[in-house]
Amino acid sequence: MLRTALRNVLAHKARLLMTVLAVMLGVAFVSGTLVFTDTLGNAFRNQSAKSYDNIAVAVEGPYGDSTEAGIPAATLKKIEGLDGVAAVTGRVSGFAGVADQDGELIGSGWSNKGGNFAPDKDGKDAAYDFVQGTGPVEAAQIALDKTTADAGKYRVGDTVRVASTGPVKEFVLTGIFTTEDGAVNAGGSLVLFDTEVAQRQYLQAGRFQNLTVAAEPGVPAERVLAGVEPLLPKDSQAKTAQAWADEEAKEIESGMAGMNAMLLAFAGIALFVGIFLIANTFTMLVAQRTRELALMRAVGASRRQVKRSIILEALFVGTLASAIGFGVGLGLATGLRSAMDSWGVKIPAGPLVVSPTAVLAALGVGIAVTVLAAWLPARRAAKIPPVAAMSSVHAAATAKSLLVRNVIGSVLTGAGALAIVGGASSGGSSGRMMIGAGAFLALIGVIVLIPQLARPVIAVFRPFLMKAFGVSGKLAAQNAVRNPRRTGATASALAIGLTLVTGLTVLGATLGQAIDRTTTDNLRGDYAVTMASGHSLDESAVAAVAKAEGLTAFSAQQAAHLDIDGEHRAASGIDPAGVAEVFDLPVVNGSLDTLAEGRIAVAEKTADEQGWKAGDTVSATFEGKGKKDVRKLTIGAVYEDNEFVSPYLVPREVFAPYEERPEIREIWVKMEGGATEANKQALIDALGDNPAVAVQDEQEIRDAFGGVINVMLNIMYGLLAMALIIAVLGVVNTLAMSVFERQQEIGMLRAIGLDRPRVKRMIRLEAIVISMYGAVVGIALGSFLGWAVGETIRDSIPGYELVIPFGRVGLFLLLAGLVGALAALWPARSAAKLNMLTAIKTE
Repeated sequence: MLRTALRNVLAHKARLLMTVLAVMLGVAFVSGTLVFTDTLGNAFRNQSAKSYDNIAVAVEGPYGDSTEAGIPAATLKKIEGLDGVAAVTGRVSGFAGVADQDGELIGSGWSNKGGNFAPDKDGKDAAYDFVQGTGPVEAAQIALDKTTADAGKYRVGDTVRVASTGPVKEFVLTGIFTTEDGAVNAGGSLVLFDTEVAQRQYLQAGRFQNLTVAAEPGVPAERVLAGVEPLLPKDSQAKTAQAWADEEAKEIESGMAGMNAMLLAFAGIALFVGIFLIANTFTMLVAQRTRELALMRAVGASRRQVKRSIILEALFVGTLASAIGFGVGLGLATGLRSAMDSWGVKIPAGPLVVSPTAVLAALGVGIAVTVLAAWLPARRAAKIPPVAAMSSVHAAATAKSLLVRNVIGSVLTGAGALAIVGGASSGGSSGRMMIGAGAFLALIGVIVLIPQLARPVIAVFRPFLMKAFGVSGKLAAQNAVRNPRRTGATASALAIGLTLVTGLTVLGATLGQAIDRTTTDNLRGDYAVTMASGHSLDESAVAAVAKAEGLTAFSAQQAAHLDIDGEHRAASGIDPAGVAEVFDLPVVNGSLDTLAEGRIAVAEKTADEQGWKAGDTVSATFEGKGKKDVRKLTIGAVYEDNEFVSPYLVPREVFAPYEERPEIREIWVKMEGGATEANKQALIDALGDNPAVAVQDEQEIRDAFGGVINVMLNIMYGLLAMALIIAVLGVVNTLAMSVFERQQEIGMLRAIGLDRPRVKRMIRLEAIVISMYGAVVGIALGSFLGWAVGETIRDSIPGYELVIPFGRVGLFLLLAGLVGALAALWPARSAAKLNMLTAIKTE
């Protein structure tokens, strides 16, 4: 039986190749994901550990904007004097943006970083390897990482424009260095300043954000830690370097887990779709060998031996495909790593990590999926009666009741639909979990029912096919429903992929429209001025915008809070003169003009919840700059809720006595003549051509929100493409089976006048019908899921309304038809080449 199994595998190379491809793609995804995330995690762990080389203890000082933040230089001196301490290095860091030769920001903004050059007695900083020049030792000097210097085409001695939160400043470049700093690896930049400059810029003179302590040879880190801790300010945190490294390793592993789970989920989808292709392949092979298997039974083979021979074939195919897939997965992991480098996300150097878990998981999954998919065809093969060997034709399939199948499918589909609707009604994360469970049940139920749905759904296409293509169209429609189970299995593969694609598309289109509506309905201004890094703007930016040519109105938006009745309430500090000009704030009662008198405005929902109206007074506690006051604030206006401002609008002057550094998130601007290139340039010029400051018009604001959604959708589409490729292979397999089973019939059709072009057309149309059938089912279920998930986030998305993107849905249908046509090329050609006399004699 083993020899028979191996012989049968080699006897059907072309069709088994498609099965190998299906399993190979799924296994490649699994192995590539595991190897890639293991490699990525190992590289970042090594980088993290390297940053603690030659360090015994690391200390983080207290955070905040108060004068108590950070660690005083005096504390550093005391630690240096401890017994067993070799050296202590103080660090400060924050945002720093470097302009290129054209004035544009180098790097990704959020990961652009500045720090201090901390030389030892030899004038070197162990954290950086200088390839040119030296580190900065004067206020007007800086050093740049090599990647940034190359991007800006800077050389030692050049003048470089650098911006932090304040105005742009010019520095002389004294050195270029290499580093494994995470900011640079993430696509950002690193600027080193003289220590005093960095302290004034990011903290305050004479204080450090963190310290690293090196021990003398032979001195244990725990002993150094015990000496350091009593010297530190309150709220500081000190640990051994090994403890910090272990903690960061856990954080890296946790961060990798989410990406790993997402990629493995798509690998699972690909393998799930592959099950249908594998099952179809082995069903086809069993159908081809009906007489052979029956003859084996007649000469003494038991049912168990026949079943075992089919399973052995699957085991051989699964092992071969898994081995090839694992090799492809290694290439995929290497390619992903290179792709991240090309996207500007640099991964620290390190070897490709191939763990035993990755090998066993990939091979185990591939073999298990193949054997599982082949089990049912093997079971059917074992039931072939020996008497079938005496027949000159294949044994006709007996008509069995499908009542049990229909009941199971209906129950699963109904339960899934109820769970989906229930989750949509519940909302929130719990509702989405219900929808996920319901989607799984509904998908399985639809797969069970899909053969029975074939006739009514395909009947919709039949009149069009007959009218447009005549006999070929009629025969194609009939052939598509001749074997509903096989058609259903093929259509299921496409349905699964298009269910996910359509659901994502519906959700993305709905969110995109909501964002557009929110922007249009809530803004009157022409531009938003923000920091490219996401940090807060400096007060100097507000003063600069106020002097811009063509300015008609502006309002800074300062993130703040009011302490009312012991609860923190989010508030927006605004400029009274311009707030109504840059935001759409319809007034319910009172007047926004009262903001200029020091009154506040409250959003309508908040006012209704608290029972407030214009003229009411509230008590708020303010604390900061070493003082704490309780002030009476009068509500001057109640306005309709606006998503771009907080529920409380408070003049910025009210917060001024209590804010060390106002957290100005944006400056909203209205210009004479609206959003034009000239007006945008006027704002840029007023801000000093600062590379770290972004000036966005309304469309750019929409893109900033919607761009994230589009990027995520494109990633999802790319990942789902593998499942759709496998579905295409399934269509090819089904058509090949159909042509084989109908050789005699095709010969008869040729004999009575159906020429080769019409035979080809019949096969192509059959493929298109099956593909369109799967697409219709997938689009319907995907739209339903998109609606359900959208309902769970309706309350958190202003202006939410369900959008069915009919243009994209139509495109999906066209692509499904194209997929069918392409998949039919080889089977159609094979059918047309059949010799009619030979085909007629085929048994």
